[in-house]
Amino acid sequence: MNTIRCDIVSAEAEIFHGEATLVVATGELGELGIAPRHAPLITRLKPGKVVVTQANGEILDFAIGGGILEVQPQVVTILADTAIRADDIDEAAVKAAKDEAERILAGRGEAMDVAEAQQKLAEAVVQLQALERLRKTLKH
Repeated sequence: MNTIRCDIVSAEAEIFHGEATLVVATGELGELGIAPRHAPLITRLKPGKVVVTQANGEILDFAIGGGILEVQPQVVTILADTAIRADDIDEAAVKAAKDEAERILAGRGEAMDVAEAQQKLAEAVVQLQALERLRKTLKH
């Protein structure tokens, strides 16, 4: 078997379902690479990237806001707090959310829980990084 089924799900929707030769995600202790026949595993994910290499060689880039990764013999599942494909990111909206979170953290914005503002800032930064990776990929 040269592929493993990959499911990426957020609270809102199923983001991806398909066969992959490699799944790379950002765990709490660093990046994880999951290939077919990987040992069973459960770990927490922090806000970051998930890169799925499909059987045809196509690489899909996702930005997630944290979650859980589970590896079973036939499937790798990512249960993300939030998840979006890099090519679906609205750059203007993400930059506005980032600016708002930074204002709140600096004490100049609306009353919002600091932890919530930090989470929104982390998600915005991850999405902007995903856009940058997508742009670099398209240039090649």
